Amino acid sequence: MKRKSIVIALHFFALTTFAQENFPYKNPNLPTEQRVNDLVSRMSLEEKINQLMDSAPAIDRLGIPEYNWWNESLHGVARAGFATVFPQSISIASSWDRQLILDVATAISDEARAKHHEYLRRGQHGMYQGLTFWSPNVNIFRDPRWGRGHETYGEDPFLTSQLGLNYVNGLQGTNDKYLKVVATAKHYAVHSGPEPSRHFFDANTSDVDLYETYLPAFRTLVKDGHVYSVMGAYNRFRGESASASPFLFNILRNVWGFNGYIVSDCGAVTDIWKYHKITNDAASASALAVKNGLDLECGSSFQSLKEAVDRKLITEADIDIAVKRLFTARFKLGMFDPDEIVPYAQIPFSTNNNAANDFLARTASQKSIVLLKNQNNTLPLSKNIKTVAVIGPNADDIQSLWGNYSGVPSNPITVLKGIQNKLEPNAKVLYAKGTDLAKGVPEMNIIPSVYFQNENGTQGLVGEYFDNKDWNGKPLFTRIDDNIDFEWDINTPDPRLKMGNYSVKWTGYLTVPKSGAYNISEWSKPFMTVEIEGGKTTGGKNNHHPRFRPQKIDLETGKKYKIEVKYQNFYGDAIAQLLWSEPQENLVQEAVQTANQADAVILVLGLNERLEGEEMKVEADGFNGGDRTSLDLPANQEELMKAIKATGKPVILVLINGSALSINWANDNVPAILTAGYPGQQGGNAIADVLFGDYNPAGRLPVTYYKSVDQLPKFENYDMEGRTYRYFHKTPLYPFGFGLSYTTFKYSNLQLPKEFNSDTDFKISVDITNTGDRDGDEVAELYVKDEKASTPRPICQLEGFERIHLKKGETKTVTFTITPRQLSMINKKKQRVVEPGWFTISVGGKQPDGSSDIQNGRINFTGKMITLEK
Repeated sequence: MKRKSIVIALHFFALTTFAQENFPYKNPNLPTEQRVNDLVSRMSLEEKINQLMDSAPAIDRLGIPEYNWWNESLHGVARAGFATVFPQSISIASSWDRQLILDVATAISDEARAKHHEYLRRGQHGMYQGLTFWSPNVNIFRDPRWGRGHETYGEDPFLTSQLGLNYVNGLQGTNDKYLKVVATAKHYAVHSGPEPSRHFFDANTSDVDLYETYLPAFRTLVKDGHVYSVMGAYNRFRGESASASPFLFNILRNVWGFNGYIVSDCGAVTDIWKYHKITNDAASASALAVKNGLDLECGSSFQSLKEAVDRKLITEADIDIAVKRLFTARFKLGMFDPDEIVPYAQIPFSTNNNAANDFLARTASQKSIVLLKNQNNTLPLSKNIKTVAVIGPNADDIQSLWGNYSGVPSNPITVLKGIQNKLEPNAKVLYAKGTDLAKGVPEMNIIPSVYFQNENGTQGLVGEYFDNKDWNGKPLFTRIDDNIDFEWDINTPDPRLKMGNYSVKWTGYLTVPKSGAYNISEWSKPFMTVEIEGGKTTGGKNNHHPRFRPQKIDLETGKKYKIEVKYQNFYGDAIAQLLWSEPQENLVQEAVQTANQADAVILVLGLNERLEGEEMKVEADGFNGGDRTSLDLPANQEELMKAIKATGKPVILVLINGSALSINWANDNVPAILTAGYPGQQGGNAIADVLFGDYNPAGRLPVTYYKSVDQLPKFENYDMEGRTYRYFHKTPLYPFGFGLSYTTFKYSNLQLPKEFNSDTDFKISVDITNTGDRDGDEVAELYVKDEKASTPRPICQLEGFERIHLKKGETKTVTFTITPRQLSMINKKKQRVVEPGWFTISVGGKQPDGSSDIQNGRINFTGKMITLEK
């Protein structure tokens, strides 16, 4: 009887499989729309609803595998095992290099495809293993206090549009039939902090600010880049949830012609009813969102869509629209076609994290470094130097290299390591941390094995490895682990364990080298908890902010403290590390002693993702919820800088930072300053290349560096007046577009038409000569000023840029194409128009400032007023 049942089951499976193979949606030769319609027609209402959530279950009877829509690739494939980590978005924006962005995005999508198909070969369909990526972030970095600003390309709409466009092109590929991966323009729209109130604030702006500042980048990515996904923001805009806004979605779909899918930010649909109070419950919020055009939810409210249908708040036909958009994306990614006919499926796993991409990461970091000050040609330093002191909390901290939404590099190069690579063994490189990143934010290091004991009194901890996620039953095996310092990548601790379905428990005793206050923290992906006799530190499920919440515990030498550490695995990118910071005294004094032994000091200060980021809990002066309340360096870093400068040694300041810093004292007292942003895995080598003259810096600031937060309007105010270079009438510390070089350039022979009188494009050209004694890159910046507008206009606005390389003595001609839209404005009637009048055109290596090294010209518009799409 049992054998007959097996035969019947196999026969049924064979018939089902045969039927599936003959469904029209399985035929790759049919039009995508026909295939999608066929597939969706075979699904039940419940099955359709389940497909509208980020973790979409399999539908076995239709041969639909499970799929998780949540994937990250802001500056490298993130949270999916070892990957190439490029400079953070705000950092690579400093390159002002379209081709570089395209090359980096192409490398990222290569690695994304390689990882995805490797996961499929291992039977994995989980989070961070797919092809739909929630990048780029093209919000405008309108205020330097916003903690997520380093995810963006800066404060300017045109620069953001151009860099975002090339990023999307590199991600989505060039195939006529298949998308390489799906890019997602986020967060639509009018979203840039504050972080603590993002779930309930209402952003309000004028039409001028909306259409001239907040929307242009999204428009460019949709109309020119054909980005296939857009993510709605958490906040309201003009009273409507940005994730269910008829006004915003009408612009997106009906005005711009967007035909992809819209996804909510995680939990944003819940915000509609829970915090914005637009509706009363999850069912009504979900119905509102879907009917207005939201297709995919990251969250759980859409589970109530069946209730919404039953209450007649929404129809199955409304749900069908969203389901079809999502499956159109999956068909365009080739998910239902044989790998042999999907070209991107052929990318081998060896592409991931390869040597070529590592070199590209170094190039990207070099091009992103901005030289802010170089008094008396302090830089570059001579490689013949005898002794160099590298000092500061960011000098040897790998976490300071990347910023948030980052992957894990297999061989990160810190600033200290980069300088050692550059100079040793011919010079002595000394190191001192000098101070913590901020008071109360200590540096965390792996706890050495010598401080662990097990029940037998020998060194190490007892590790119990379970073949389930919850430490249930008897462990599969037990062993002694020296300490907890594991990066398993997309593998598992043992071949018998399956990714996403194992857990580990370590037990034993902890001793300490000296008495005092210790900070204990985990760095894990996804989830780890730590319990120590006398204290407890707990991570969180899907913890994306490692090392953020250390637990302070007083421990005494000579004592043994029971310790239990529990780790769970839900997806790849498996990391389990236990860290601490030991009691430290006299750090500044030790740094001064180190500086006194050196011929020059490289002081590495700034910020990192432990201070600025997404909705964080940070207890430090000058920071709040991931945002900043001050633009100054943390006070302890200022103290260290002044102490090191007081030694009389030559000091070079290297800033590692994702947002503008008010380094007024440094600007007045330190002879050489550069910022590398969050420079990625090769940051240390790239910084050393610039410091010692092997690379001539040419980066430009994508944001304004203000002298103080007091120069800015209130953070919560979304009006643009008084913020960014376009509307800032005071004197900044360093202006947008600023950056120095080791050589000099001259601009000449500006050519532009005297007038134009139609809606056609026109050309502007200028000659650039390298007049210095070094080869180098130059960034030509073109600004427009509307001199006869009927309403107030920006002081000036960027409308062209080009990065070129010039050998010493060489001259090149750079040509810009200007469209009438670039000269347009929103008038009093809320129309986008080009008004009769005249414009000043300025071209140089910086903003127009009246200096002789800027080429200026005038162009008249003599035709009738042109009206354009807003």
